[in-house]
Amino acid sequence: MSTSEGQPETSAPHQPDVSTSESRLANRYGAPKRRLSRRARIIGTSAAVAAGIVAAAWMNIPASTGTVTSKDVGFTFPEDGRVVVDFKVDKSAGSTAACAVQALNESYAVVGWKTVLLGPDAPESSTQRVELRTDSPAVTGGVSSCWIVDEG
Repeated sequence: MSTSEGQPETSAPHQPDVSTSESRLANRYGAPKRRLSRRARIIGTSAAVAAGIVAAAWMNIPASTGTVTSKDVGFTFPEDGRVVVDFKVDKSAGSTAACAVQALNESYAVVGWKTVLLGPDAPESSTQRVELRTDSPAVTGGVSSCWIVDEG
């Protein structure tokens, strides 16, 4: 007698899901996002290239207010509490430039400061010498920044 009546039938062992790995991943993490159509990719790439060209052109158009650059030449300490800073300034003809000159201590804290104005009559390229008073001993001096003053 191979089976007796009254005993439950034994079922086959549970078979693992035979679905593909993609569907298992989709069930676990969600369906993959749809890709953009070819037309949408072309439009997006074209817009990005056009924006890049416009930005490059805008950055290469000279400002109507002019330009100014500076370069530190040197500094000296003629006496305690004073620093003399020498620097070169190149600016657009006819524009007014301002340069912030500073003296720093050994902790790079500003201990002396002066703003120097170079009017429209000043030459396009000039060397400036500025004496600063300091409120504590300085170890260096130089130009912090220069800018074109808006004459409007």
